[in-house]
Amino acid sequence: MIKNARSHQEQTRLRVQIWGKAAIGLYLWQHIFEGHLEPANVTAQWREGSQKAGKTSFSFITGPSVVPGYFSVETENVVLVLNGREKAKITYATQWLHYAQTLVQTHKIQHVAVVLLGNEQCSNEWIQPYLKRNGGFVNLLFVTYDYALVNEEDIFQWPLGVATYRNFPVIEPSWSMLHDPRSYICNFLGTVYKNSSREALMEILKQDGLDKLCWIAAREQWQPQETNESFKNYQDALLQSDLTLCPVGINTECYRIYEACSYGSLPVIEDVMTQGDCGNSSMYHSAPLQLLKTMGAPFIFIKNWKELPALLEKEKKMSLQEKIQRRKKLIEWYRNFKAWMRQKFINTLENSFLPSDKG
Repeated sequence: MIKNARSHQEQTRLRVQIWGKAAIGLYLWQHIFEGHLEPANVTAQWREGSQKAGKTSFSFITGPSVVPGYFSVETENVVLVLNGREKAKITYATQWLHYAQTLVQTHKIQHVAVVLLGNEQCSNEWIQPYLKRNGGFVNLLFVTYDYALVNEEDIFQWPLGVATYRNFPVIEPSWSMLHDPRSYICNFLGTVYKNSSREALMEILKQDGLDKLCWIAAREQWQPQETNESFKNYQDALLQSDLTLCPVGINTECYRIYEACSYGSLPVIEDVMTQGDCGNSSMYHSAPLQLLKTMGAPFIFIKNWKELPALLEKEKKMSLQEKIQRRKKLIEWYRNFKAWMRQKFINTLENSFLPSDKG
Protein backbone atom coordinates (compact mmCIF):
# COMPACT_ATOMS: atom_id res chain seq x y z
CA MET A 1 0.00 0.00 0.00
CA ILE A 2 2.82 2.38 0.88
CA LYS A 3 4.49 1.60 -2.46
CA ASN A 4 1.22 2.32 -4.29
CA ALA A 5 0.70 5.56 -2.41
CA ARG A 6 4.26 6.61 -3.27
CA SER A 7 3.93 5.84 -6.95
CA HIS A 8 0.62 7.72 -7.00
CA GLN A 9 2.33 10.78 -5.48
CA GLU A 10 5.14 10.58 -8.00
CA GLN A 11 2.72 10.43 -10.91
CA THR A 12 1.43 14.00 -10.48
CA ARG A 13 4.69 15.82 -10.91
CA LEU A 14 3.33 18.96 -12.51
CA ARG A 15 0.41 21.23 -11.69
CA VAL A 16 -0.67 23.65 -14.39
CA GLN A 17 -3.31 26.36 -14.27
CA ILE A 18 -4.72 27.51 -17.63
CA TRP A 19 -6.08 31.05 -17.78
CA GLY A 20 -8.53 31.19 -20.68
CA LYS A 21 -8.60 34.83 -21.78
CA ALA A 22 -9.49 34.18 -25.45
CA ALA A 23 -12.20 32.01 -26.96
CA ILE A 24 -9.64 29.54 -28.39
CA GLY A 25 -9.10 28.52 -24.76
CA LEU A 26 -12.47 26.76 -24.99
CA TYR A 27 -11.28 24.85 -28.06
CA LEU A 28 -8.21 23.77 -26.10
CA TRP A 29 -10.18 22.73 -23.01
CA GLN A 30 -13.52 21.41 -24.29
CA HIS A 31 -12.59 20.06 -27.73
CA ILE A 32 -8.95 18.98 -27.46
CA PHE A 33 -8.86 18.06 -23.76
CA GLU A 34 -12.53 16.98 -23.71
CA GLY A 35 -12.71 18.79 -20.37
CA HIS A 36 -15.88 19.99 -18.63
CA LEU A 37 -16.66 23.43 -17.20
CA GLU A 38 -18.78 24.41 -14.22
CA PRO A 39 -21.21 26.08 -14.46
CA ALA A 40 -22.26 24.86 -17.93
CA ASN A 41 -23.86 28.25 -18.72
CA VAL A 42 -21.67 29.92 -21.39
CA THR A 43 -22.53 33.42 -20.15
CA ALA A 44 -21.34 32.72 -16.57
CA GLN A 45 -18.87 35.25 -15.14
CA TRP A 46 -16.52 32.52 -13.90
CA ARG A 47 -16.16 28.94 -15.19
CA GLU A 48 -13.67 26.29 -14.14
CA GLY A 49 -12.69 22.69 -14.71
CA SER A 50 -9.88 20.27 -13.86
CA GLN A 51 -8.31 17.17 -15.33
CA LYS A 52 -5.34 14.88 -14.77
CA ALA A 53 -3.31 13.85 -17.80
CA GLY A 54 0.00 12.02 -17.78
CA LYS A 55 2.14 13.36 -14.94
CA THR A 56 0.23 16.62 -15.01
CA SER A 57 -2.79 17.90 -13.17
CA PHE A 58 -4.56 20.72 -15.09
CA SER A 59 -7.04 23.29 -13.88
CA PHE A 60 -8.76 25.71 -16.26
CA ILE A 61 -10.45 29.03 -15.45
CA THR A 62 -12.24 31.41 -17.79
CA GLY A 63 -14.87 34.16 -17.90
CA PRO A 64 -15.06 37.96 -17.42
CA SER A 65 -14.39 37.60 -13.66
CA VAL A 66 -10.92 36.21 -14.29
CA VAL A 67 -9.09 39.52 -13.82
CA PRO A 68 -5.38 40.07 -12.96
CA GLY A 69 -4.90 40.12 -9.19
CA TYR A 70 -8.48 39.06 -8.37
CA PHE A 71 -8.18 35.28 -8.35
CA SER A 72 -5.92 32.82 -6.60
CA VAL A 73 -2.86 31.66 -8.52
CA GLU A 74 -2.77 28.02 -7.50
CA THR A 75 0.26 26.65 -9.33
CA GLU A 76 3.80 27.60 -10.27
CA ASN A 77 3.06 26.77 -13.90
CA VAL A 78 0.66 28.83 -15.99
CA VAL A 79 -0.70 28.59 -19.53
CA LEU A 80 -2.06 31.94 -20.65
CA VAL A 81 -4.55 31.83 -23.57
CA LEU A 82 -4.59 35.19 -25.36
CA ASN A 83 -6.04 36.90 -28.43
CA GLY A 84 -3.46 38.78 -30.52
CA ARG A 85 -5.53 39.27 -33.64
CA GLU A 86 -5.72 43.09 -33.65
CA LYS A 87 -4.50 46.20 -31.80
CA ALA A 88 -7.18 46.39 -29.07
CA LYS A 89 -6.82 42.68 -28.31
CA ILE A 90 -3.03 42.99 -28.16
CA THR A 91 -3.32 45.83 -25.62
CA TYR A 92 -5.47 43.59 -23.42
CA ALA A 93 -3.15 40.58 -23.93
CA THR A 94 -0.15 42.72 -22.97
CA GLN A 95 -1.75 43.58 -19.60
CA TRP A 96 -1.98 39.85 -18.87
CA LEU A 97 1.62 39.29 -19.91
CA HIS A 98 2.77 42.09 -17.58
CA TYR A 99 0.77 40.53 -14.75
CA ALA A 100 2.38 37.14 -15.40
CA GLN A 101 5.80 38.79 -15.60
CA THR A 102 5.31 40.34 -12.15
CA LEU A 103 4.37 36.92 -10.76
CA VAL A 104 7.53 35.41 -12.26
CA GLN A 105 9.71 38.24 -10.88
CA THR A 106 8.21 37.83 -7.39
CA HIS A 107 8.67 34.01 -7.60
CA LYS A 108 4.92 33.35 -7.33
CA ILE A 109 5.06 31.36 -10.58
CA GLN A 110 7.97 29.63 -12.32
CA HIS A 111 6.96 28.78 -15.85
CA VAL A 112 4.68 30.42 -18.42
CA ALA A 113 3.39 29.12 -21.76
CA VAL A 114 1.20 31.18 -24.08
CA VAL A 115 -1.46 29.86 -26.47
CA LEU A 116 -2.03 32.72 -28.89
CA LEU A 117 -4.77 33.39 -31.41
CA GLY A 118 -2.30 34.97 -33.81
CA ASN A 119 -2.87 37.69 -36.34
CA GLU A 120 -4.32 36.41 -39.65
CA GLN A 121 -1.36 37.86 -41.54
CA CYS A 122 1.04 36.39 -38.98
CA SER A 123 2.27 39.81 -37.78
CA ASN A 124 3.00 38.67 -34.24
CA GLU A 125 6.21 40.66 -33.65
CA TRP A 126 4.75 42.24 -30.50
CA ILE A 127 4.99 38.92 -28.59
CA GLN A 128 8.65 38.28 -29.47
CA PRO A 129 10.26 40.35 -26.65
CA TYR A 130 8.30 38.31 -24.07
CA LEU A 131 9.86 35.00 -25.15
CA LYS A 132 12.62 33.60 -22.97
CA ARG A 133 14.92 33.21 -25.98
CA ASN A 134 14.73 37.02 -26.40
CA GLY A 135 15.33 37.84 -22.74
CA GLY A 136 11.70 37.57 -21.66
CA PHE A 137 9.93 35.03 -19.41
CA VAL A 138 7.61 33.02 -21.72
CA ASN A 139 8.98 29.49 -22.02
CA LEU A 140 6.68 28.22 -24.78
CA LEU A 141 4.47 29.78 -27.46
CA PHE A 142 1.69 27.89 -29.27
CA VAL A 143 0.39 30.09 -32.08
CA THR A 144 -2.32 29.78 -34.76
CA TYR A 145 -1.72 30.03 -38.51
CA ASP A 146 1.44 29.26 -40.52
CA TYR A 147 3.81 31.42 -38.49
CA ALA A 148 7.25 31.36 -40.12
CA LEU A 149 9.02 31.36 -36.72
CA VAL A 150 7.61 27.95 -35.68
CA ASN A 151 10.69 25.90 -34.70
CA GLU A 152 9.25 22.97 -32.65
CA GLU A 153 11.58 23.99 -29.78
CA ASP A 154 9.77 26.85 -28.06
CA ILE A 155 7.39 28.03 -30.83
CA PHE A 156 4.73 25.59 -32.07
CA GLN A 157 1.82 25.84 -34.49
CA TRP A 158 -1.61 25.47 -32.87
CA PRO A 159 -4.89 24.71 -34.67
CA LEU A 160 -7.44 27.49 -35.10
CA GLY A 161 -10.25 25.05 -34.22
CA VAL A 162 -13.99 25.77 -34.26
CA ALA A 163 -15.59 29.16 -33.60
CA THR A 164 -15.98 28.80 -29.84
CA TYR A 165 -16.63 32.57 -29.67
CA ARG A 166 -19.93 31.72 -31.42
CA ASN A 167 -20.40 28.79 -29.00
CA PHE A 168 -19.87 26.10 -31.63
CA PRO A 169 -20.42 22.94 -29.57
CA VAL A 170 -18.53 19.66 -29.18
CA ILE A 171 -20.32 17.31 -31.60
CA GLU A 172 -20.64 13.62 -30.78
CA PRO A 173 -20.95 11.68 -34.06
CA SER A 174 -24.27 9.81 -34.23
CA TRP A 175 -25.14 6.73 -36.28
CA SER A 176 -27.30 8.80 -38.65
CA MET A 177 -24.54 11.39 -39.13
CA LEU A 178 -22.29 8.64 -40.44
CA HIS A 179 -24.81 6.54 -42.39
CA ASP A 180 -27.69 8.69 -43.69
CA PRO A 181 -27.69 9.95 -47.28
CA ARG A 182 -27.21 13.73 -47.34
CA SER A 183 -29.44 16.08 -49.34
CA TYR A 184 -26.67 18.26 -50.79
CA ILE A 185 -23.36 17.53 -52.48
CA CYS A 186 -21.75 20.65 -51.03
CA ASN A 187 -22.33 23.80 -49.01
CA PHE A 188 -20.96 27.30 -48.64
CA LEU A 189 -22.54 29.68 -46.14
CA GLY A 190 -20.49 32.80 -45.64
CA THR A 191 -19.37 36.24 -46.64
CA VAL A 192 -18.42 36.91 -50.26
CA TYR A 193 -15.78 39.64 -50.25
CA LYS A 194 -15.45 41.94 -53.27
CA ASN A 195 -12.78 40.84 -55.79
CA SER A 196 -12.02 37.67 -53.84
CA SER A 197 -11.81 34.08 -55.02
CA ARG A 198 -15.16 33.66 -53.24
CA GLU A 199 -16.72 35.77 -56.01
CA ALA A 200 -15.11 33.45 -58.59
CA LEU A 201 -16.49 30.45 -56.68
CA MET A 202 -20.03 31.88 -56.76
CA GLU A 203 -19.74 32.49 -60.52
CA ILE A 204 -18.60 28.91 -61.17
CA LEU A 205 -21.45 27.49 -59.06
CA LYS A 206 -24.03 29.62 -60.89
CA GLN A 207 -22.68 28.94 -64.40
CA ASP A 208 -23.05 25.20 -64.33
CA GLY A 209 -26.26 25.16 -62.29
CA LEU A 210 -24.21 23.55 -59.55
CA ASP A 211 -25.82 25.82 -56.99
CA LYS A 212 -28.92 23.59 -57.32
CA LEU A 213 -26.90 20.65 -55.92
CA CYS A 214 -25.36 22.66 -53.12
CA TRP A 215 -26.62 24.64 -50.11
CA ILE A 216 -25.35 28.14 -50.85
CA ALA A 217 -26.10 31.18 -48.70
CA ALA A 218 -23.83 34.11 -49.44
CA ARG A 219 -23.79 37.52 -47.78
CA GLU A 220 -21.71 40.63 -48.42
CA GLN A 221 -21.05 41.67 -44.84
CA TRP A 222 -19.20 39.60 -42.23
CA GLN A 223 -21.24 39.19 -39.01
CA PRO A 224 -19.38 38.20 -35.84
CA GLN A 225 -22.57 37.28 -33.99
CA GLU A 226 -24.87 34.72 -35.53
CA THR A 227 -28.57 34.76 -34.84
CA ASN A 228 -29.82 31.47 -33.42
CA GLU A 229 -31.54 30.81 -36.72
CA SER A 230 -28.51 31.49 -38.94
CA PHE A 231 -26.28 29.36 -36.69
CA LYS A 232 -28.75 26.45 -36.80
CA ASN A 233 -28.93 26.84 -40.58
CA TYR A 234 -25.16 26.64 -40.78
CA GLN A 235 -25.00 23.49 -38.64
CA ASP A 236 -27.77 21.91 -40.72
CA ALA A 237 -25.86 22.72 -43.90
CA LEU A 238 -22.76 20.93 -42.56
CA LEU A 239 -24.85 17.95 -41.51
CA GLN A 240 -26.75 17.79 -44.82
CA SER A 241 -23.75 18.14 -47.20
CA ASP A 242 -21.11 15.64 -48.26
CA LEU A 243 -18.57 18.42 -48.94
CA THR A 244 -17.94 21.82 -47.33
CA LEU A 245 -16.32 24.40 -49.61
CA CYS A 246 -13.57 26.36 -47.83
CA PRO A 247 -12.46 29.33 -49.95
CA VAL A 248 -9.63 31.46 -48.54
CA GLY A 249 -10.58 34.47 -46.47
CA ILE A 250 -7.97 36.75 -44.91
CA ASN A 251 -6.15 33.48 -44.14
CA THR A 252 -6.41 30.04 -45.73
CA GLU A 253 -7.17 28.46 -42.36
CA CYS A 254 -10.70 29.04 -41.13
CA TYR A 255 -13.06 27.75 -38.44
CA ARG A 256 -15.19 26.17 -41.18
CA ILE A 257 -12.54 23.46 -41.79
CA TYR A 258 -12.77 22.15 -38.22
CA GLU A 259 -16.54 22.63 -38.00
CA ALA A 260 -17.04 20.57 -41.18
CA CYS A 261 -14.86 17.80 -39.69
CA SER A 262 -17.11 17.79 -36.59
CA TYR A 263 -20.07 16.87 -38.81
CA GLY A 264 -18.28 14.49 -41.17
CA SER A 265 -18.56 16.89 -44.13
CA LEU A 266 -15.31 16.73 -46.10
CA PRO A 267 -13.52 20.11 -46.43
CA VAL A 268 -12.65 21.15 -49.99
CA ILE A 269 -9.86 23.63 -49.39
CA GLU A 270 -8.53 26.36 -51.63
CA ASP A 271 -4.85 25.57 -51.13
CA VAL A 272 -3.48 29.06 -51.73
CA MET A 273 -1.24 31.27 -49.57
CA THR A 274 -2.87 34.53 -48.53
CA GLN A 275 -1.14 37.93 -48.36
CA GLY A 276 0.95 38.82 -45.32
CA ASP A 277 3.83 37.26 -43.41
CA CYS A 278 2.52 33.70 -43.06
CA GLY A 279 4.44 30.96 -44.83
CA ASN A 280 6.88 28.09 -44.47
CA SER A 281 8.94 27.75 -41.32
CA SER A 282 12.36 26.13 -40.99
CA MET A 283 10.52 22.96 -39.86
CA TYR A 284 7.74 22.71 -42.44
CA HIS A 285 7.59 23.47 -46.14
CA SER A 286 3.97 22.79 -47.02
CA ALA A 287 2.27 26.11 -46.15
CA PRO A 288 -0.54 26.95 -46.12
CA LEU A 289 -2.05 24.66 -43.45
CA GLN A 290 1.24 22.91 -42.71
CA LEU A 291 -0.02 21.56 -39.37
CA LEU A 292 -3.06 19.87 -40.94
CA LYS A 293 -1.04 18.56 -43.90
CA THR A 294 1.71 17.21 -41.63
CA MET A 295 -0.98 15.38 -39.69
CA GLY A 296 -2.27 13.75 -42.89
CA ALA A 297 -5.65 15.51 -43.06
CA PRO A 298 -7.79 13.56 -45.56
CA PHE A 299 -9.18 16.74 -47.19
CA ILE A 300 -9.53 17.67 -50.86
CA PHE A 301 -7.01 20.44 -51.69
CA ILE A 302 -7.54 22.44 -54.89
CA LYS A 303 -5.58 25.35 -56.33
CA ASN A 304 -8.42 26.89 -58.32
CA TRP A 305 -12.21 26.74 -58.09
CA LYS A 306 -12.29 25.93 -61.83
CA GLU A 307 -11.48 22.38 -60.69
CA LEU A 308 -14.80 22.26 -58.81
CA PRO A 309 -17.23 21.20 -61.61
CA ALA A 310 -15.17 18.06 -62.37
CA LEU A 311 -14.94 17.31 -58.66
CA LEU A 312 -18.72 17.60 -58.20
CA GLU A 313 -19.29 15.35 -61.26
CA LYS A 314 -17.15 12.72 -59.56
CA GLU A 315 -19.16 13.19 -56.34
CA LYS A 316 -22.43 12.49 -58.15
CA LYS A 317 -21.12 9.05 -59.13
CA MET A 318 -20.04 8.06 -55.62
CA SER A 319 -22.11 5.39 -53.87
CA LEU A 320 -23.55 5.97 -50.40
CA GLN A 321 -21.29 3.17 -49.14
CA GLU A 322 -18.18 5.04 -50.38
CA LYS A 323 -19.43 8.24 -48.76
CA ILE A 324 -20.04 6.44 -45.46
CA GLN A 325 -16.47 5.09 -45.49
CA ARG A 326 -15.13 8.56 -46.24
CA ARG A 327 -17.16 10.11 -43.40
CA LYS A 328 -15.92 7.50 -40.95
CA LYS A 329 -12.34 8.11 -42.03
CA LEU A 330 -12.73 11.90 -41.64
CA ILE A 331 -14.33 11.72 -38.19
CA GLU A 332 -11.76 9.18 -37.02
CA TRP A 333 -8.91 11.35 -38.34
CA TYR A 334 -10.31 14.44 -36.57
CA ARG A 335 -10.63 12.53 -33.28
CA ASN A 336 -7.03 11.32 -33.59
CA PHE A 337 -5.85 14.82 -34.55
CA LYS A 338 -7.32 16.31 -31.35
CA ALA A 339 -5.89 13.48 -29.23
CA TRP A 340 -2.47 13.99 -30.84
CA MET A 341 -2.55 17.76 -30.23
CA ARG A 342 -3.47 17.13 -26.59
CA GLN A 343 -0.60 14.67 -26.16
CA LYS A 344 1.86 16.95 -27.89
CA PHE A 345 0.76 19.90 -25.73
CA ILE A 346 1.16 17.87 -22.50
CA ASN A 347 4.54 16.40 -23.54
CA THR A 348 5.85 19.84 -24.52
CA LEU A 349 4.82 21.35 -21.16
CA GLU A 350 6.27 18.41 -19.20
CA ASN A 351 9.57 18.48 -21.12
CA SER A 352 9.91 22.21 -20.61
CA PHE A 353 8.54 22.68 -17.07
CA LEU A 354 9.69 19.54 -15.25
CA PRO A 355 13.25 19.36 -13.94
CA SER A 356 15.25 17.10 -16.24
CA ASP A 357 16.04 13.63 -14.86
CA LYS A 358 19.42 13.56 -16.54
CA GLY A 359 22.59 13.29 -14.47
